[in-house]
Amino acid sequence: MSVELFAALTVFVLAILCGFAVISKVPATLHTPLMSGANSIHGIVLVGSMFIAIEASDPAAQILSFVAVAFATMNVVGGYVVTDRMLQMFKRKPAPAAAPKPEA
Repeated sequence: MSVELFAALTVFVLAILCGFAVISKVPATLHTPLMSGANSIHGIVLVGSMFIAIEASDPAAQILSFVAVAFATMNVVGGYVVTDRMLQMFKRKPAPAAAPKPEA
């Protein structure tokens, strides 16, 4: 195993552990603002994966870049859908219309 690959894997594993430690400590009341912030980060990931897809030359790189773009797109769209659903919980329900009184 090359030194560069080992360094990259080390950074990847440390990023996973750090992200898990940070996210697991977030209280439920801050989840919606955190999701909104995460959606903007995932948008950056989507743009980066599209730049990588442009530079892909061999079939394996093209397939992997397509998968990266697809997953990044699903992550962005899904994040906004979940955030919208959570924000809908805080909207007031419209008052039901009063039933018309029968005429005597």
